Amino acid sequence: MRKTIICAALTTVLFGTSCSEQYLDQINTNPNAASAANLNPNYLLTDAQLNFANAGYAQLLYPATSIQGLASTFNYYGNGDKYINSGGFVGYQGLIFGQGYSSLTRLQQAIDVANTQSATRYANVIAISNIMKVMIFQRITDAYGDIPYSQALQAGSGITTPQYDKQQDIYPALLTQLDAAIASLSTTAPTASGDLVYAGNVAQWRKLAYSLMVRVAMRMTKVNPTLARTYAEKAAAAGTMANYTDNALVRGDIAFGDTQNATTNALLTTDDFREVKWSKTLIDYLRTTSDPRLGAIAEVPAAGATNNANQALVGDNTPALQRGLPNGFDLTGGAFDIRKRTDYPGATGTGADAAPLGNYSRPRLAVYIQRAAPNFLLTYAETELLLAEAANRGWSVGATAAVHYANGVRGAMLSLSQINSAATITQGTIDAYVLANPLGATNPLKQINEQYWLEACTTFNFIEGWNNWRRSGYPELVPVNYPGNVTNATIPRRFPYPATEISNNPAGYAAGVASLTGGDLLTSRVWWDK
Repeated sequence: MRKTIICAALTTVLFGTSCSEQYLDQINTNPNAASAANLNPNYLLTDAQLNFANAGYAQLLYPATSIQGLASTFNYYGNGDKYINSGGFVGYQGLIFGQGYSSLTRLQQAIDVANTQSATRYANVIAISNIMKVMIFQRITDAYGDIPYSQALQAGSGITTPQYDKQQDIYPALLTQLDAAIASLSTTAPTASGDLVYAGNVAQWRKLAYSLMVRVAMRMTKVNPTLARTYAEKAAAAGTMANYTDNALVRGDIAFGDTQNATTNALLTTDDFREVKWSKTLIDYLRTTSDPRLGAIAEVPAAGATNNANQALVGDNTPALQRGLPNGFDLTGGAFDIRKRTDYPGATGTGADAAPLGNYSRPRLAVYIQRAAPNFLLTYAETELLLAEAANRGWSVGATAAVHYANGVRGAMLSLSQINSAATITQGTIDAYVLANPLGATNPLKQINEQYWLEACTTFNFIEGWNNWRRSGYPELVPVNYPGNVTNATIPRRFPYPATEISNNPAGYAAGVASLTGGDLLTSRVWWDK
């Protein structure tokens, strides 16, 4: 897969990045060299999709633990688990920014190359790239607030310090851009062969785009409910994802290191593998309703440190045995050592082979810890749960809140089989659970958004789970209060801008910070986070 992308690196000479005159001469005289006239833009689309999907540590170190999906006693996970900005790991806060703009650059290059050669021939490459751009810009602005948008991706035109646009201006622009991209999808133009999500299927991309429209719209429920309603209703009428098989995902490829699932590779790191567990918050939530996902997602490792470290040795996924690790603890021997909690279950193994965390549940090896595991971008379940909230607000989105909610819960459970067949939950089990746990009348928004959180965590789409938690306030998480935390014992609400922005684009950076009450901090809130 990625091997074919090597030639894409040559496109940097086409878009104003630095390059020696000697190399330019070679490109200009070599008829076989990559250029805007002969490079297949599908290669650039592939590279962008893979780079964006493979979030890895960008989601693990902060969002996954901040929203108490995962927990860890290991030091660098303390950034999200304990809000402490430990050691030299603060730079991970800039990953969403860096990965996002890197992917956006590739997409813009794909569009430029396609337009240079034939906008008609590559109409679907252009349309898909523009839909992906909306998805990526939303992720970046959700994480940081004001960001470069209207002047972004224009280094080739001499704009190397783009202005920061306000988030309240970016959001309507994203919806307008999405409308235009959907309209440009073509059933007569050639298939976008570089598409890793749907293999160029235009009908699928249309459903994804309208589902993305729902996500963008619903983020504005507290700050622009009129615009949110307009676009949520428009998307529902046009046709969003209809089944979990419509889920947008990019699968890892075990053939090459940089195409493997980056989250899996991170969790296979020795320390991560030993100390990253499901959070007590999540496991307890599943247990309260006898949710069948408990045995599908979690396992207790075989006893002993040696067995715990064996990445080929599966654990026991019996639901009754599962136990989540509380967030906010360590193994350093002090007051916050997990072994000093009154509910500590004890180690497994003895002596030198003791595993202090051996009785806590980890993500199942057969399901999540696979280098070919998929990265979910947007799902049917997510869309249905957002539509359930929209219906609960009285908006016209095609069905009642109860129906959308039931669809969302079913879709969330069925989606696990797309990660690995080992996580398959039978249709009968799912139907029985949904029947026994309908949407209630007491606090439906709470119930809907708790299921959204649960779906995002169990599909390892933690960034989106963090975004919706900030918007909705559900689940009602209890923050940890670990010594040295930098948030006054509150869960992070955004990421500080990368340090490189301070030096590379000081005017833009200053404008972005000016919109934040409290400054460029983890505790400041973006426009829609009220």
